[in-house]
Amino acid sequence: MTNTLKNLFIANKTWVSEKLKADRHYFKRLVDQQSPDYLWIGCSDSRIPPNEIVGLAPGELFVHRNVGNIVVHTDMNCLSVLQFAIDILKVKHVIVCGHYGCSGVRTAMDNKQHGLIDNWLRNIKDVYKQHLPELMKIKNREARMKQLCELNVREQVLNVCYTRFVQNAFDRKQDLTVHGWIYDVGEGLLKDLGLSITRKSQFDRLYHLNSNDRSV
Repeated sequence: MTNTLKNLFIANKTWVSEKLKADRHYFKRLVDQQSPDYLWIGCSDSRIPPNEIVGLAPGELFVHRNVGNIVVHTDMNCLSVLQFAIDILKVKHVIVCGHYGCSGVRTAMDNKQHGLIDNWLRNIKDVYKQHLPELMKIKNREARMKQLCELNVREQVLNVCYTRFVQNAFDRKQDLTVHGWIYDVGEGLLKDLGLSITRKSQFDRLYHLNSNDRSV
């Protein structure tokens, strides 16, 4: 084991000691505590610790992360998390949170080859193409990228709502809202993009699924 990894184990023991010093029942409570009201779908970026930036303790935020905070209807990992959160944990809020300065978004805006990740980021590139006319009106590239970060979040919010898990929850009047947020790494602040969906009538009927439709 390298010194760097040893340091992580030492840091873990220090963390445990500090937690127990503040609350000797901290870990015992965690064993039986997973009743989150929130599912966070965010980017894998190491600068964004979801629990910390919203001030929630372990057990209060269910989390799924991937490069570019993308929701793809062939991604069994993301879909399984979504179904578990809605049907089993009964979360009340699904939050899709992107961030400014996202490397995934930046990479999707160029035409270079980067390997396997190109296939994944094609989803963001499709969003880029869909909104290209309005984006090209923004002359500054960084400002254009910020706008694409927001547009990508909006698209992924809709992708969440297009799943049968969410639509079935809406149909049975389950308390559920899907939100679109973005995080500013440089300021540490969250921004609500003003997109909160609580019913099927808020998105295109083309994507509506009957409650007995078993397709995703």
